[in-house]
Amino acid sequence: MVTIDTQNDNSLSGSKAEVAGTPEILPAMRRLAEAYRQAQLPIVHVIRLYKEDGTNVDICRRDGFEKGSTLVLPNTAGAELVNEIKPLQSPLLDSELLLEGHFQQLGPYDWAMYKPRWGAFYQTRLEEFLTQQKVDTLVFAGCNFPNCPRTSMYEASERDLRVVMAVDAISGVYDKGVEELKNIGVAVLSSGDIIRQITHL
Repeated sequence: MVTIDTQNDNSLSGSKAEVAGTPEILPAMRRLAEAYRQAQLPIVHVIRLYKEDGTNVDICRRDGFEKGSTLVLPNTAGAELVNEIKPLQSPLLDSELLLEGHFQQLGPYDWAMYKPRWGAFYQTRLEEFLTQQKVDTLVFAGCNFPNCPRTSMYEASERDLRVVMAVDAISGVYDKGVEELKNIGVAVLSSGDIIRQITHL
């Protein structure tokens, strides 16, 4: 399972950069994550971290940072994963470790990793990690379908991974985008259908 950008600043009701629909999909994400842990399957929580000086901010957001906006700053509560998807007794994110491109283990089956741009595979070690874990199928959930989840699913497809979209566990979903993903072989399933399948592995 891959969760995308489900951090406090993006995901909580009333948060500074709340993405519409994200608070509503957190219960489905929580159920999926719990089922994955019970099945002893890996979960990768993909996050963004924006340095306060803006040096690693996307070009489309630099103007906002130059004008003083802040979002998912390293070592802040806003950058942390939402509680709904964290494993029990999860440590705080180690921003220095993550920004250096390393994976941080958060629990027996959970890891966090930083991505510098939209896609989870761009300039990251995700493909290497998946190979080490002998993973050939990814289930995607998370925040803001048009941007990072959609890009990451296309990248996974390019790497000949089997891709599943947890359609009720991603915010910002729209019909045309779903249709386009189906056209490249992405399976679009509800979280309930996914849970039923992994509990019978």
